[in-house]
Amino acid sequence: MSAELNVLKHEMVPEHSIMSEEDVKNLYARYQIGPEQLPKIYHDDPAVLSIGARISDVIKIVRKSMTAGRAESYRLVVRRPKK
Repeated sequence: MSAELNVLKHEMVPEHSIMSEEDVKNLYARYQIGPEQLPKIYHDDPAVLSIGARISDVIKIVRKSMTAGRAESYRLVVRRPKK
């Protein structure tokens, strides 16, 4: 019997969610950036797989912060390069 592991349920993994197209447009406008300027996350990352994100999706990651209380970061899903 194989139980599937959901990495997002682990206490050390921050909240991950796929951003809507509208939210992504607002993010780019607010920071005056484009997708190439976002940090990247690979399409085969366990958290990316858990939420069903696809290449070119933007992921919002929310972490608990001792100083800010809550810290948001954003990642662009990209294909892992072949070796």
